[in-house]
Amino acid sequence: MAANRKGEIRVTLEKSVAGQLKSIIASVRGLGLRRRHHTVTVADTAENRGMIRAARHLVKVENA
Repeated sequence: MAANRKGEIRVTLEKSVAGQLKSIIASVRGLGLRRRHHTVTVADTAENRGMIRAARHLVKVENA
């Protein structure tokens, strides 16, 4: 995993997706998050920001 690359965001799933709408679960899975406390690094694109926004109450976002 590369550290401090420009144009990337670290996303961590802080809360469970149990009981969430299917669209929110799909956004979390689309980001590559599989379970609680799982962290992924994704590109800083409009598509990824939209998925993060849909699940903003479940994830923690940091600069990569």
